[in-house]
Amino acid sequence: MYKQNKLLILILMIGAFGIINTEMGVIGILPYIAERFDISVSRAGWLVSLFALTVAVSGPTMPLLFSGINGKKAMLLVLGVFVVSNIVAIFTSNFAVAMIARVIPAIFHPVYFSAAFTIAAESVHKKEAPKAISKVFIGVSAGMVLGVPIASFLASAISYQISMSFFAIVNAIVFVAILAFFPSMPVKEKLSYGAQLSVLKKPAIWLSIGAVILLNSAVFGVYSYLAEYLGTVTRMSGSWISIMLAVFGGANIIGNIVAGKLLTNNANRSVVVFPFVLGFVYLLLLLLGQFTVPMAIITVFWGILAGIAGNINQYWITSAARKAPEFANGLFLASVNLGTTIGTAAGGLFISTWGNPYVVWVGILSLILSAVFIMLRISLYDPVKSVSRQ
Repeated sequence: MYKQNKLLILILMIGAFGIINTEMGVIGILPYIAERFDISVSRAGWLVSLFALTVAVSGPTMPLLFSGINGKKAMLLVLGVFVVSNIVAIFTSNFAVAMIARVIPAIFHPVYFSAAFTIAAESVHKKEAPKAISKVFIGVSAGMVLGVPIASFLASAISYQISMSFFAIVNAIVFVAILAFFPSMPVKEKLSYGAQLSVLKKPAIWLSIGAVILLNSAVFGVYSYLAEYLGTVTRMSGSWISIMLAVFGGANIIGNIVAGKLLTNNANRSVVVFPFVLGFVYLLLLLLGQFTVPMAIITVFWGILAGIAGNINQYWITSAARKAPEFANGLFLASVNLGTTIGTAAGGLFISTWGNPYVVWVGILSLILSAVFIMLRISLYDPVKSVSRQ
């Protein structure tokens, strides 16, 4: 049983990689997309922003609608949609069709991750759930780190079609693996939509959503402009910027592993401490960001904390709605995407108003506000003695 559970979690992790790779990998081939459809790069960027916006909207609703469906069938449906949509994107020469081929899988995106997080948590002992979930997050980080360079390399070395084929092939492999190795996963206890929606009546869930939006705003409000910051403030060359982005991504994967252990040992304390630790790193960034070596060291710790953040966000919302895990995971996905949107917009505003160095203040201010939401929930709704995940 232990070996089977490890295999299931590995497949879930690769599936997470495939889906995030499809979402983020497009960033690396926007110039090729623009050339193929004879449009501007900025218009091609709609394929990225529209995908994220669709996920944010469908996050709470789709997992709710699929909460009564066999988990294996739900994931096979999602992966099937991704494979077909990727194939359509390979052959279409119409940009409107390409947009539709992005929106449709984005609608189903939250269904896979909601099921994956729930299945990973239920495949191990309750105390080990954070570690299992953190392994799924490794797939998310790998998709973000590797998706862009792999897609870009394939498009430049071979063709746009081969790059898009890579997305389809990874998702197809996971589809076959789930079909072959996953047992049937019927819903053990089907909750009514009303019972799941009732978690929204709890003030703790809204405090958790607010905290998660702000935490993700703190991470991505600054990270989204890391390349520009390294170029204009630290004055690194293009090759060194690429290396630093890869370092950040690798550290992000390490952060997922660390997060599993932290949340297993003492979840609430980890959540409470996190904004202050990341805030300290951002203060160092303000003071030392113009120096190459300190900036490289800061990037490592920042990347680790960014990996921890995703796990903390997922735990913080699902721990406030344990009786409706699929719906809670949907709320998590919507919250982090909304946080990314808000943080990125705020970062752009700070840069255009005061300059590149001031983007760090988006992270610091978001962390201060997130700490307020976290403390309110801890003091009002979480007993002091209940400091562990158990």
